[in-house]
Amino acid sequence: MAVERDPAEAVGAAVRWLARGSARALTRTLGGAERTRVIVLLSAVLALSSADAATVGAAAMPLRRSLGIGNTDIGLLVTVTSLVAALASLPFGVLADRVRRTRTLGIAIVLWGGAMIWSATAATFDQLLVTRLVLGGVTAAAGPIVASLVGDYFASEERGRIYGYILAGEVVGAGFGFAVTGDIATLSWRAAFVVLALPAFALAWLVFRLPEPARGGRAPLVVPNAKPTVAEPEGDVDQATDAQRLARERGLEPDPVLVQVGDPRRMSLFAATRYILRIRTNVVLILASAGGYFFLAGVQTFGVEFVTRQYGIDQVLGTLVLLVVGAGGVVGVLAGGTLGDLLLRRGHLNGRILVSVVAATAAVGLFVPAILTRHALTALPFITFAALALSAQNPPLDAARLDIMVPLLWGRAEGVRTFLRTLAQALAPVIFGGVSEYVFGGGRSGLQWTFVLMLVPLCASAYFLFRALATYPRDVATAAAATRPTGPSDETLLVGQT
Repeated sequence: MAVERDPAEAVGAAVRWLARGSARALTRTLGGAERTRVIVLLSAVLALSSADAATVGAAAMPLRRSLGIGNTDIGLLVTVTSLVAALASLPFGVLADRVRRTRTLGIAIVLWGGAMIWSATAATFDQLLVTRLVLGGVTAAAGPIVASLVGDYFASEERGRIYGYILAGEVVGAGFGFAVTGDIATLSWRAAFVVLALPAFALAWLVFRLPEPARGGRAPLVVPNAKPTVAEPEGDVDQATDAQRLARERGLEPDPVLVQVGDPRRMSLFAATRYILRIRTNVVLILASAGGYFFLAGVQTFGVEFVTRQYGIDQVLGTLVLLVVGAGGVVGVLAGGTLGDLLLRRGHLNGRILVSVVAATAAVGLFVPAILTRHALTALPFITFAALALSAQNPPLDAARLDIMVPLLWGRAEGVRTFLRTLAQALAPVIFGGVSEYVFGGGRSGLQWTFVLMLVPLCASAYFLFRALATYPRDVATAAAATRPTGPSDETLLVGQT
């Protein structure tokens, strides 16, 4: 006699079966359990940072009602976090090149969670502002340390694709901030910050348990049966990336001045910064990145409010619209990184930059009708593909930055880039808020014309990326010439220090 199964038990079994199947599929896609663990955790770090920034924007209306503040004050909350993060990114860049990175990142995440809980206890706007200052100081660890770890955990030919997976966390985190904690904020903005803080402590414990990779990309986590890393005849490890090897094969002339980099391990922060900013492509990519993130910071802070007012929908529906847009962003980061790697493997040295140029240009064109229309259904395809294009440019650019820098400067280079990029990010919310209120008179039309005006830095980003097509090949050749093979005698200096 057949025994009837409880429906709830059957549903639970189906969910567990789907979860196990999804986990196995993800592990196969990412190339094994260890690689999956690293990618998921680094992605989660960026997701936590992005979710926090998005939560402030999604909670803008509850915060205004509770604390009696305006758009400029909301922008200021995000701005002070970003400004402190910009300043703190420089010392974290030095630490990323010199200390055990997984331990440092884990400690920062613990402090991060504590600062989020502290934010939930603020009784006044001034108190909340102070907590955001502290939060900005600890979140700055993410950029330099994640970039340095990606360079050492993964082989050069797949870094664009890997960055796509990791940056997908940034997009998913923003979606979580808009949808989940944003909806919680309609009931209590304090509860939204607490809900966001709790996963931070579990994430910190998992990051502490990550193995510290050898520096210089000497022992990347490779897919089983992958081809071995190219080595010199004497047995030394060639640290050059695929782009750098391609530049060598084509006989591209390096910059004779920048080749004389000396020993990066003994460079002061000032000397390292001066060297990093003499690389023309690096400066151009920083400017392009700043323009894109400036616009994105404004969207994160005022996106929900703009969508609800511009298209005449409530906050819940507006959040759903932004979730669809976020899905487009996830597709963008995955596609952009993979396509850049594919073009490089096929011999297109400028492939990663080219993908970013096309994506940035398309994003500008697609945002225009999305901002000007008043109908949600009309705007949805434009804004979704605009988000896809805006996101697609970042993974290949992040991989390209590693191609133009010697490995032992990756942390400090990312610290300098994060400092300058975050300055632009920091200014965006308060500028968006101030322009919408004081220049365009506030309300729906004020936000609309503010978003139109802020397409200018997005256009500048596309222009700078176009300029990088001319400078990137020589700077790759320079990095190739400046990156010497590493032998056994260097092992103790390159393995992550304790």
